Amino acid sequence: MRQLPVLVVHGGAWAMPDDVVDNHLNGVQGALAAGWRVLDRGGRAVDAIQEAIIYMEEDETFDAGRGSFLTRDGKVQLDAIMMDGNTLRSGGVGCVERIRNPIKAARLVMDESPHVYFVAEGAERFAQEHGLTLCRNEELIIEREVERLKEAQAKAAAGEPDTTFAGHEFSHDTVGAVALDVDGNIAAGTSTGGTLNKAPGRVGDSSLIGCGCYADNQSAAVSCTGWGEPIMKLVLAKWAADRVQAKGSPEAIAQEAIFYLERRLKGHGGMILLDQRGRFGIAHNTPRMAWAYKSTQSERSGVKVD
Repeated sequence: MRQLPVLVVHGGAWAMPDDVVDNHLNGVQGALAAGWRVLDRGGRAVDAIQEAIIYMEEDETFDAGRGSFLTRDGKVQLDAIMMDGNTLRSGGVGCVERIRNPIKAARLVMDESPHVYFVAEGAERFAQEHGLTLCRNEELIIEREVERLKEAQAKAAAGEPDTTFAGHEFSHDTVGAVALDVDGNIAAGTSTGGTLNKAPGRVGDSSLIGCGCYADNQSAAVSCTGWGEPIMKLVLAKWAADRVQAKGSPEAIAQEAIFYLERRLKGHGGMILLDQRGRFGIAHNTPRMAWAYKSTQSERSGVKVD
């Protein structure tokens, strides 16, 4: 029996100012259209995930691909993951500096390697050996982020409080997607440039299996965004997926997961959650979260207000 496909994407959860709302909304709508073209012609969930995330990696609005936050040393370091709920195969890359679309590298790891995760130069070498062209790190840097880093470092030098990690008012524009295809398989992916002024080599939740991303046909597909360290400590994506399998409603469990994140560790962020029946949930405890949803029966998008 063929399943009606579903795609959900997100473009980050934080206190998004009014002047960037339209850019985020346009970005997630564009990503939704890119991924839906795959599902609409009967394509696989993993392919839809890849196309949706590539779109957002190419959009400088988001903290993914070109235009991402800069590390303390003024470089872009990117992380990404993809997971196939049918096979439980997964591929992730961390701290890559010369890959424009890290979700493509994550897909190569998933498809072409017996391993799950590659980092830094090893990840770049693997990607290049499997046909991905590397770029210069300078090609990923934009002036907006150079100025943003200068401002953050000036505040730190002046002794002002650092909200880079903990403040929901600070941008968390990690991108992600979850999908269900006509064969009844689900998949998930997440991509990020991490946090502003981070220590080089820091990896957050986004590209870690079970933390910022997870997919299993027997439970759910999940992509998270927000403050990475608390999400990692709770292995939040797997926590939520397991509860879908045990209890049911993705809508209720997404809310429960974000409440748990806040109650247990005072963490903040957002989540999209989709099961094999096409039921989905979107939840966040930040002022706004950019999202878009499409099935054969309806389409919705917004910068969801808490």
